[in-house]
Amino acid sequence: MNIHITLGPLLALIAGILILAMPRLLNFIVALYLIAVGLIGLFGLGGLHIH
Repeated sequence: MNIHITLGPLLALIAGILILAMPRLLNFIVALYLIAVGLIGLFGLGGLHIH
């Protein structure tokens, strides 16, 4: 069985869990997520798969 996990959805999942656990970190987590998504979009890491 092969599991393909892309970085974008994995970051979204981690950010969502952290926001639920610690709502005061919302601004910080959203900022980091947006920076990460922007870098992924610029450098084309969307095709990177973790096996």
